[in-house]
Amino acid sequence: MRARLSLTAGALAGALSLVTAAAAAGPGSAPDHARNDLPSDLRRDPGSTPGSGPGLRAERGPAHTSDGQPGLLAPVLPRLLRQGAATSTDPVRSTVSPGVTLTRWDEADPRGAQRFSLLTVDPSVPGVSLDYAGPRRVSGTATLPTLLSPAYNGHGTVAGVNGDFFDIGDTGAPLGTGRDVERGVLHARLSGWTSSFAVDRQGRPWIGEVPLRASVKQRPGLRITNLNSPFVEPGGIGIYTAAWGTTSGYRVTSGQKRGVRMVLVRGGKVVRTRAKLPSGQPIRGVLLVGRGPGAKALGTLRKGARLDVTWGLQGGPRMAISGNKVLIREGLVEVVDDRVMHPRTAIGIDRDTGEVLVLVVDGRWTWSRGATMVELAATMADLGADEALNLDGGGSTTMVTRGADRRLGVVNAPSDGSLRKVANGLQVRYRPPGG
Repeated sequence: MRARLSLTAGALAGALSLVTAAAAAGPGSAPDHARNDLPSDLRRDPGSTPGSGPGLRAERGPAHTSDGQPGLLAPVLPRLLRQGAATSTDPVRSTVSPGVTLTRWDEADPRGAQRFSLLTVDPSVPGVSLDYAGPRRVSGTATLPTLLSPAYNGHGTVAGVNGDFFDIGDTGAPLGTGRDVERGVLHARLSGWTSSFAVDRQGRPWIGEVPLRASVKQRPGLRITNLNSPFVEPGGIGIYTAAWGTTSGYRVTSGQKRGVRMVLVRGGKVVRTRAKLPSGQPIRGVLLVGRGPGAKALGTLRKGARLDVTWGLQGGPRMAISGNKVLIREGLVEVVDDRVMHPRTAIGIDRDTGEVLVLVVDGRWTWSRGATMVELAATMADLGADEALNLDGGGSTTMVTRGADRRLGVVNAPSDGSLRKVANGLQVRYRPPGG
């Protein structure tokens, strides 16, 4: 871990007069982090103005990708000025399990105060593993503690964070790639929204593009663009399986009703082909849905025709979960937005130590403003990340750890003031070797 957690006041400490009050409460001070539920002081007052504390300009910026909430615009200040005037509380560290540590601290600069929670995960420790955590159906959502509970994703969970961006206003399904160790590939896209955190078959973590690879043996010309996605790409063909849930009708064609077709494959044969899309029906077999040229290509298939549909992920990862933007690639910051501040969730890899770094930054509170994308990338780099990925943020930003009572509890302050239902999450497990 690099120098981020040992900052002291610089020569420009006078600039901190705007933020001292907001930063005075360190980790563990009110409003404290909650366990299992959010206390009343973190439940959003409808009349409050989140994130409008000392040091912040009240100007609103563009809406966040997932929840539509506008971010506050950060004052335009040179980074050297902000760094020189920055202060940080002493980090508070606690052991979650062997190989998993939680670190919390506050920072303040002329832009305002921030609160950070960091999970440091060492996959080389025997018994430590990372996995995808999702609901029983891809088109479902649940709060993060529910997704990490034994009823949903097995035993041994010691920590986790929210994962992919998702179709929050409609199907609820994640936008990108998802592979669960036990359940296999659950959802994916051929292109777009494929930047992912993944773990290979040898247990090594990596960040990069993880697109869908799907084909039909008897019709190699069919262009499969989606697997269990919120919508089929225009002109493409999407695969829907029982893992999706029940059929979603024209929601998966973005409301398009003409130039669409469905083909149902069961037992390796076409059993149904129609120009209308069903809704609310169980999927028994493999359902192919085409739009435009994709629908036209599916229209050439006849009932009874042999059809072998296969799919997987490029690179063959053991687990994978998507974000949207790569923050750091080979040690270089990839993002440029240094104005819009939101609550953020990020994951990175320290190649020197092999550790996985999972960070949340609280936002939309008077005592924690959130972070810009550039600030998020810079923080991850300072923590030691050589690669890093932005996960869903805004009201979805949630971190959960196992406490001394061995129960899972929320350790940050989700900006909605309550726990949002999300599409999936990253699960950290510890199972004692031989246990």
